[in-house]
Amino acid sequence: MKKSNLMNRRTMLAAGAGALAAPFLVRPAWAATQLRYGHNNEVSSVAGAQADWFAEALGQTSNGNIDVQVFPNSQLGKLQELAEAVSLGTIAFSHNTAGALGSLYQPFAALDTPYLYRDVDHLMAVTDVDSPVMQELNEGLIAAANVRVIYAHYFGRRNLTCNKAVMTPADLAGTKIRAVPFPIYTTAVEGMGAVAVPVDWSEVPTALATGVVQGQENPVNVVLNVKLYEVQSHLMLTGHMSNAEVVVMNEDAWQALDDAGKDAVREAANQTREKATKAILDNEESETQQLRDLGMTVIGAEDGLDVDAFRTSVKALVDERFGAEYGDLYAKIAAVS
Repeated sequence: MKKSNLMNRRTMLAAGAGALAAPFLVRPAWAATQLRYGHNNEVSSVAGAQADWFAEALGQTSNGNIDVQVFPNSQLGKLQELAEAVSLGTIAFSHNTAGALGSLYQPFAALDTPYLYRDVDHLMAVTDVDSPVMQELNEGLIAAANVRVIYAHYFGRRNLTCNKAVMTPADLAGTKIRAVPFPIYTTAVEGMGAVAVPVDWSEVPTALATGVVQGQENPVNVVLNVKLYEVQSHLMLTGHMSNAEVVVMNEDAWQALDDAGKDAVREAANQTREKATKAILDNEESETQQLRDLGMTVIGAEDGLDVDAFRTSVKALVDERFGAEYGDLYAKIAAVS
């Protein structure tokens, strides 16, 4: 989304909804600072649970002076709406994919490029708020959209699910696969050989059940917790994208905090980043086995899945569409150790 559009939205909000001008920040004389955190995930998933972990940790690190109210399951809007809500200041916190944050500041989407990171350690080093790459992107995001990254946790390796066995990109020809509705994700799905159908996460279970799409891609934690095994028969361990879920805060809400409040947010963020990352890493293998036990056919390289073919196909389309735009940033990401 262009900055001018965001500014127009802020102007309309201020003119047409004065009573909602700063609902993210309520400071009764008798109470703690109250901040709202909206997201799209189920509480049972790590992505959903970590929002509650952060709220609890911030209550503790602030000695009860900052109270975060969490609204899960898209109660406050869909993915794009949540990103805009933090920018506009109607909520203080949310989490989203880097690709989604690219709608606020386009270079951010580069962090979700398929087959970009050497391993999980590389991903976490790049997305640490103190890394040179994240500092540069964060400055741009603040300037463009009034949004600040406060932490990012490991979200998992994204894999393909479908109602048939898929071994190569050719097997996906003509197959409609749900894509996160942002360009880097539709490119990933198309690069895998499928027809990309952008669908908001809140609509995915219904889209799969009704045949609007025949497959989707997500980490195994999501597949398990949302019970996608009930509508998908096969899980292909393509590992095509390693994701960090990015937690952001409205910049005005951040600046309204005193130094002690900012330190409390930083400490709570560090605690939650570590806890959520560990939870995903500890469970990836066991959750994959649980999906087998629940009846999914899990296909990996040892079963004939041609991961190299997917990597080659996806990277070719990524280079065609984003190489010129993100080439310098990709080089900086590669240089992070």
